[in-house]
Formats: sequence, C-alpha cells, structure tokens
Amino acid sequence: MQRIRRALAWLVAVVLLLVAVLMLFLALFDWNRARPLINEQVSTALQRPFAIEGDLRVVWRPEAGERGLSGWLPWPHFSAEQVRLGNPEWAQGDTFVSLDSARFRLAPLPLLWKTVSIPSIELGTALVDLQRLGDGRANWSFDLGKDAEAEPRDEPAAWTLDIGTIAFARGHVQLDDRSSKTRLEAVVEPLGEPIPFADIVGKGAADRAAAQDYAFAWRTKGDFRGQPIIGDGKVGGLLALHDASLPFPLQADLRIGATRIRVAGSLTDPQNLGALDLRLQLSGNSLSQLYPLTGVTLPDTPAYSTDGRLQADLRDADGAIFRYLDFNGRIGASDIHGDLTFVARQPRPKLSGQLTSNQLLFSDLAPLIGADSAADKRKRGEQDRQPANKVLPVAEFRTERWRTMDADVRFVGKRIVHSEQLPIRNLDTHVLLNDGMLSLEPLRFGMAGGTLDAQIRLNGALTPMQGQLRLSARELRLKQLFPTFAPMQTSLGALNGDASLSGSGNSVAALLGGANGELKMLINDGAVSRGLMEIAGLNVGNYLVGRLFGDEEVKINCAAADLGIKQGLMSTRLFVIDTENAVIKVDGSANFASERLDFTITPATKGFRIFSLRSPLYVRGTFKQPAPGVQATPLALRGAGLVALGVAVAPAAGLLALVAPSAGDEPSQCEPLLQKIRGG
Repeated sequence: MQRIRRALAWLVAVVLLLVAVLMLFLALFDWNRARPLINEQVSTALQRPFAIEGDLRVVWRPEAGERGLSGWLPWPHFSAEQVRLGNPEWAQGDTFVSLDSARFRLAPLPLLWKTVSIPSIELGTALVDLQRLGDGRANWSFDLGKDAEAEPRDEPAAWTLDIGTIAFARGHVQLDDRSSKTRLEAVVEPLGEPIPFADIVGKGAADRAAAQDYAFAWRTKGDFRGQPIIGDGKVGGLLALHDASLPFPLQADLRIGATRIRVAGSLTDPQNLGALDLRLQLSGNSLSQLYPLTGVTLPDTPAYSTDGRLQADLRDADGAIFRYLDFNGRIGASDIHGDLTFVARQPRPKLSGQLTSNQLLFSDLAPLIGADSAADKRKRGEQDRQPANKVLPVAEFRTERWRTMDADVRFVGKRIVHSEQLPIRNLDTHVLLNDGMLSLEPLRFGMAGGTLDAQIRLNGALTPMQGQLRLSARELRLKQLFPTFAPMQTSLGALNGDASLSGSGNSVAALLGGANGELKMLINDGAVSRGLMEIAGLNVGNYLVGRLFGDEEVKINCAAADLGIKQGLMSTRLFVIDTENAVIKVDGSANFASERLDFTITPATKGFRIFSLRSPLYVRGTFKQPAPGVQATPLALRGAGLVALGVAVAPAAGLLALVAPSAGDEPSQCEPLLQKIRGG
C-alpha cells in the first residue's frame, strides 16, 4: 500500500512537472519560429496564400472575471502583426484581406468538447477586396478542402467556432460583384468622439434597443445593380455576434439613382443577420424604381416619400420577414399610411398589408398592374410606341414582374380630390397577385351618389395574357355626374349599368381587340344639349345633338342600351333614346381591333311636333377621328312608334333588371318604355 501511495505521488509530481515545463516552454517560446508552419498549415486548409508577416506573440494569463477551473487556468492571448490572406487563383490581385494587427484570446476548457471559443477579436486597420464573378464564384467563399465528389454526410462538424465580439479600427473595402453589376468602394474611420445611440434614433427607439454608441463613420460610392450610388453613415465599434442584449447600431443615408434611402437603428445577432429594428425613410421619383433594388413589384407612381419603422426577422424558417410598420408618406399630392409585410419565402416572396389614404388626388392613381406609361418610358429614355392614329393603349403589361412575387394588399382611399367633371368620392380595392394571376376584387368607387363596382382578373402566367372584367354601376345620379350642367340639377334620374368582358392579349388594345362580352345601360330622367356635350368633351355628340335638337335643351325620359361584343366587334342589340320630342334609335358597331365606327342614328317624331331632320345621321371613321354626317337617304319613317323603328324585343326584357326608382321613389320612366317595346 505504501508503494502504491509513493508511486501515485511520483506520478502526480511528474505530471505537474510536465505541465510546468510545458507552461514554461509556451511562455518562453518564440512563436515567430512557428510562423512558417502556421502559414503553411493555414494556406493548405484555406487553399489560398496566408501569411503572418509581422511579429507573432502568445501571452498566457488568467482571464479576469472567470470562476472555477476556467478562472485559474491561464488563457492564451494571441497577437499578430501584418496578417495577409490572398485571393484564389481566378481572382484579380494578390490580396483578399490584409490587417495591420489581429488580437484575440482563446478559452482552453471548451477545447475539451471540440469548441474553439474566442470571446473577442480586435482587428487593426483592414484592407478588404471582395470579388464575385458572373458564374457565382466569390473570393469570400471557402471550400476548406472538402471533396466536391464525396457523398454528403449528415454528421456534424468535428469542431465548432464560437466568436463573441469583433472590435475593429479603420478600414477600406472594395467590392466588384459582376453577377449583380455592383462596384462599391467604402471607407470606415473612427469618429472624433462616440455619438450616443439616442442622439440619432431618438429616445423612444433607444428605449426599445439599448445599443452601444456610434463609434465609426463610413462613406461609399460606386454603382449598385447598375445604378450610381453614393452614401455615408455611422456604425458602432463592437460587433456582438451572439449577444442580442448588445445590438449593433446602424445609420445610413444612401442615394441610389433617383432613390434616397435613410435608415437609423440596430442589428442584433449579426453573425446570422438575426433581426433589424430601423427607422426607414424612402423617397424617389416612382415606386416602380424600387424593383431593380429590392425585387418587389410596385406600380409606377408620381414622386413619393415614406417614413416608418422597419423590423426584420431574418431567421424565420419560412423565409426572412420584413415589416414596414405604421408608416406615413406621400405619393404625388396624396397622403399614404399603413403597414406592409414582405416575406422572402419560396417559391415566391409575398407582399401583404393594408394601405389608407385620407386624401387621394385622382391624378396620383397610377396603374396598379405595372403597365408602362409614356412618362415612365421618357424617364428611361425610351420612345412612346403608341401609334399616332390609335386611341387604345398598345403598351404591353409587364407581366414578367407579376411572376416574381405574390401580393395581398388592401387599399382604401377615404376622400378623393378630383375635378368637377369626375364626381368620385372614395376608393376601396383588394389587390391579389398569385403566381402571375392578378385580381382586383373588389375595385369599388363611390361615384355620383352611387357605386361603381368592378372585379378584374388578369392572368399574366399565360401568353398571351387572359383578362376578365365585370362592372356594375348603380344609382349614379345624373345631377352629380354633370354638376356644372344647370338643367341636370333638377333631374331625379340615375344611370344603372352592367358590363362583362373577357379577352386575351398583352395590352389594352389587344385585350379589347379580341374581347367577348356585353354592355347594358339605362339612363332615366335626364337632359341633353350642346352645352352638356361640351362639358363631357364629346365633339361628335355636340354635332349630333345640334343636328337633332338645334340649340335647345331637351329632356330625356329614358336611354336604354344593350350592346353585344364578339371578337372585338361591339354591335347594338338595342339602343333607344326616348326624349320629349322624339324616339331615337341607334344601330351599328364599333370595332375595337381596327378602332373603326359605323353607327346610324334614326329619329322618329313624337305627336304633332315638327322634327326638322329629314335624313338619318351617321358616325363613321376611327376612334381617333370620328366622322359624323347626314345620310343621303331620306327618312322613311315620319311617325312615332317603337315598332316602326325596328327595336328588338328580347334585349328590352333583359334591361328591365336595371330599372330602379328615381330619387324620392318616383317611378322610373324607363320601365314604361321597355314594357312598350316588349309588347311590340
């Protein structure tokens, strides 16, 4: 037993002596002798040149604040001067990163469970050259010696790296990313004195995230995704990779082309780009110009500016989530408010939210479906390809953008500012975009005391695009439709109508040129004159009214229209106008493909009134230049009578569904007319 104790004592003494000798060796060893071996091993592991060209030192001392075994074990503190990491063979230039100095300390105990724990790294002045080719190869990606042909394994890595914080000094960064057409040069320098976080983001934001002070200023210039960029800002000096209680402060003011982006806030868990909490201010000439920067499909608009809070969760399993909360702004002369959420999911990202405008200028209502406008073309230096002799727009919808993302956005315009000729009160629409299928259901306007309700579906996933439209107009009050026309102000009448269209084509002209559908409309208790035509801007109507009624104002008892549309040709099934002087029938067609008109207007005198017109009228020509005139054939019918005018019976029955009482529950004057037609 005595021998065993003596042997154990000797064994412990030998172990302690070996440890002491090892510690003494490590403390006195000139680590510069190990630089060639270290450089060779790191170069082999990284498959690119690595060199510590300056002094290399290791100092062993206990770590302050540590307890237990980790507290009395000495920790190695490494320092290296003039560190350089080279580029791969395909990259331009020899150096990827060069550092004046690098200092860090290593926790010894975690090495037992294969963890390299480095609480902090201090980097000196850095020069960084970032490059990525068009084929995706980037000099910041490392293969680390893996066999590309080896079978994938599910085993975890043998060692893990755990870095706490990174402190840095000044730096110079160059980026040449050919895959995204981006070339940037950035300089980072210490501020004269640190700036408190609250001084830039405000006390409210500072209370939400107790971030460190701003310690460095930065500036950049170059080209970002093909657009010129210039900017500056501030950042903190200590990057906490794991500690969310120490958010990293960010502040930036960037100008990318005509777009200005200003942010101020914090980033947590930078190693994984964990979360953002920023105040975001955006402004530019058009929201559509954000597409090449963000990939988010937005409509062409007038100049805009917004200010709100951007929160991001970049680690969500379904994709990074960005929330633009409680933002306020302006688009043109209209205000805009709301919340938007963008989820970068697969197979397509999705934009959702709700927008409200308290006062919306009607001229600021831009295309919700992203079709090019002439103004947008001029901004890009393109020519307007709209033919001079065409009215219907031939510009193609940009459906390729519809397939890059999904959307579910509700928009409400509480008050619409417009001219007196456009009596629209409010707007309510729900925009849905799913795999190239765009729908506005509903697209609802409050208009002239009534409602204009539409459902629009455009399938941009098909070539050519397919479109469907359903439109319902109910109780549009005539005196509000024409507020500047005095005779109409005593009118109790209203306009009711339904329309349905379907077609295919990648422009408005192509859609209507091959459309199928129908249009039904009733107008009761109105008035008409040349003055009304002038207000409505209808020069042809002014001519026709003058030929039919002269300069008088004539009361309309009822106007009934039932129009069929087949392969772009709209033909009259029933078109009758019942006035106090005459019953007028309209026959003919409008060809949306060729944009040509061919209508005949035939009147029949009522009672004993002398109707001066002795021949039918016509409207021919094109949409752009309609040509009205008087036919050479005299009127064959001089007496009143709907049957004599040859009106159709079946369409009249279909129009009865649109009959509604006038204001004050007065009976509609259209019902007797339609019943008379039915009775033939």
